[in-house]
Amino acid sequence: MNIGELARRCGLSVKTVRYYSDLGLVPEAGRTRSGHRRYDADAALRLDFVRTLRELGLDLATIRRVLEGESDLPRVAGAHAEALGVQIRLLRVRRAVLRTLARRSALTQKEVDRMNRIVQATAEERRRLISEFLDSIFEGIPVDPGFAARLRSVTPELPDDPTDEQVDAWIELAELVADPDFRTLLRRMGEGSFGPGPKATPSGEAAQTTAELVIERAGAALRDGVDPASPAARPIVDELVAAYASAVGRTDDEAYRRELLAALELADDPRPERYWQLMAIINGWPPFPPATPAFAWFTKALRAAS
Repeated sequence: MNIGELARRCGLSVKTVRYYSDLGLVPEAGRTRSGHRRYDADAALRLDFVRTLRELGLDLATIRRVLEGESDLPRVAGAHAEALGVQIRLLRVRRAVLRTLARRSALTQKEVDRMNRIVQATAEERRRLISEFLDSIFEGIPVDPGFAARLRSVTPELPDDPTDEQVDAWIELAELVADPDFRTLLRRMGEGSFGPGPKATPSGEAAQTTAELVIERAGAALRDGVDPASPAARPIVDELVAAYASAVGRTDDEAYRRELLAALELADDPRPERYWQLMAIINGWPPFPPATPAFAWFTKALRAAS
């Protein structure tokens, strides 16, 4: 067949076939007396192979080495697949940044640059950011070492091939831990749990136990539509306050209830829970039901009962 027939058969332009042929990628079967190129079925198969490798992104120099037996195709394909994986991750990251920018308005160039740097952060930079954040909220507070160690053991492990949701969660988490107001809130909560003097709320395992009780009892009341200001809420409040008082070695009296209410009102902020929700998304943990609504019900009920 002539070059035009070969080009039509393989879906390429004559110019491209001629270029590949001049490079030696598609050998000619011969030439006519007038010098026109002729190709056979083997040339067509080889041209199809070259076109496929080009569509997969291999450069012509690599294709030549493969055709000449200087490079092993499986090894070349594996290396190229790895390179594409890196490119795909970068494209995902860029898409996530652009989608985030599209949802916001009036962003300055500095804010855009900062967001891009957040997304491009390495695993070590992500761990360092969380470590610095925890340092800022623990400094000067006699935090239980075991509690601090557990918090420091949890870092955002963004996978090499993150989903859009994971990238968005990382952007939100990085902005959250950089928020001075959020850091101040956590320091105040930490001082209430670990600072000097009598405590209103427990720490460590006791804190987990009382939290689970609130989620169980107040959460059930919320689902059942119990008005926190109603008489029906009073037994639940008494049970929960008694559990908290016992956990910190206090007496359930009017003074303690005022302190507990102040501590609950301070913690009545969705951001601490959002921190853990974002961690779960980034690290691929199973989602967990929010505890904030149950604690909000308990806070309102305690306020009404005081």
